[in-house]
Amino acid sequence: MPGISARGLSHEGRRQLAVNLTRVLALYRSILDAYIIEFFTDNLWDTLPCSWQEALDGLNPPQLATMLLGMPGEGEVVRYRSVWPLTLLALKSTACALAFTRTPGFQTASEFLENPSQSSRLTAPFRKHVRPKKQHEIRRLGELVKKLSDFTGCTQVVDVGSGQGHLSRFMALGLGLMVKSIEGDQRLVERAQRLDQELLQALEKEKKRNPQVVQTSPRHSPHHVVRWVDPTALCEELLLPLENPCQGRARLLLTGLHACGDLSVALLRHFSCCPEVVALASVGCCYMKLSDPGGYPLSQWVAGLPGYELPYRLREGACHALEEYAERLQKAGPGLRTHCYRAALETVIRRARPELRRPGVQGIPRVHELKIEEYVQRGLQRVGLDPQLPLNLAALQAHQAQENRVVAFFSLALLLAPLVETLILLDRLLYLQEQGFHAELLPIFSPELSPRNLVLVATKMPLGQALSILETEDS
Repeated sequence: MPGISARGLSHEGRRQLAVNLTRVLALYRSILDAYIIEFFTDNLWDTLPCSWQEALDGLNPPQLATMLLGMPGEGEVVRYRSVWPLTLLALKSTACALAFTRTPGFQTASEFLENPSQSSRLTAPFRKHVRPKKQHEIRRLGELVKKLSDFTGCTQVVDVGSGQGHLSRFMALGLGLMVKSIEGDQRLVERAQRLDQELLQALEKEKKRNPQVVQTSPRHSPHHVVRWVDPTALCEELLLPLENPCQGRARLLLTGLHACGDLSVALLRHFSCCPEVVALASVGCCYMKLSDPGGYPLSQWVAGLPGYELPYRLREGACHALEEYAERLQKAGPGLRTHCYRAALETVIRRARPELRRPGVQGIPRVHELKIEEYVQRGLQRVGLDPQLPLNLAALQAHQAQENRVVAFFSLALLLAPLVETLILLDRLLYLQEQGFHAELLPIFSPELSPRNLVLVATKMPLGQALSILETEDS
């Protein structure tokens, strides 16, 4: 999907982009605020302009992927079956023009061509216990951190929210970095330490099998610390060096792979406030978990704009996987009917208990194999209602006949979701720039593999030509 590069914008250009985003999000707020499970109870289809309804009505899922989301299948040509209203075309163009591009700057063959579960760019010991998505992420982010560490002269990398330590292990035992891992869950840390030992044994065996392979970097196991990082206060443990630097104070680089909610904000604040932290490489996620206020907005500029507010519903929508959903649309699988079934269930719940709105429904397996009345009965049971309630079968079947409309409305919301993510990340860029730091956003992962693929890179020295080196895929 096309978009705008943060690298191509001046500071004033970024401020103007924030202005444009708040205006556009305010204009289409009704779509962003809507819950798809209320499609029938709130008659969401009729909230769209009549000309939009005419253009979208009857489009099948592959057509929505091609025409609305602008993601045609391989070799497919975009052909509109009718003349679309200019307002809908403007929405589509604006959504593409104002969102940060998610297309990485590198162009190389996929690392999963030979085996969809094994990255050809990672050796076997580093792939063990790691899913393909994570293999791609730890390799790409780890290599960027190594380049950034070399550029800034860092003596230690701090991996915050390190989980089971996959990124930390690759940086420490694969790239030779001195790494401290901080994780709040004791069980995850214990698991990480066991995996460290397992990897060390595997590397030792590999060395014995291939003694001719020269090890180019020393191997230091990551140092794991159990500590919850308070987003509102500085964490002393995070700033402590593992060993005394040879000259002067330690130079720390903070990183976090999908640092959830306020954790990504905590990284920004430590970078801003602590002189020993000289670089940052953060990939945020779970925007709906940001404190309100506190987690957004951070910059004075965005906080001063009318309509800057991003309530929970908008931030939650920004976490959806646009590329993955477009692929589902292209395949037109029966799983797409889940939203329609859930929206139909909501109508039955409201009739039975009007005060019960949008209750959580535990996953119902193999939805696509169920008749709509069977789904509703199971759903009623999961929310504590009588599954034998009398059902209006004709009404349920009428709802099911509108399945493509439900998918079309959800696609509209997804089209706008990247604008919300762009505003959140832009706010972080402006926050750092307001304090005189150098910050950029780079699309680092393949968006088909990793929906949150933009890394915020910040240093306390001009990045300059280093950006092209950071973004380049190693051969």
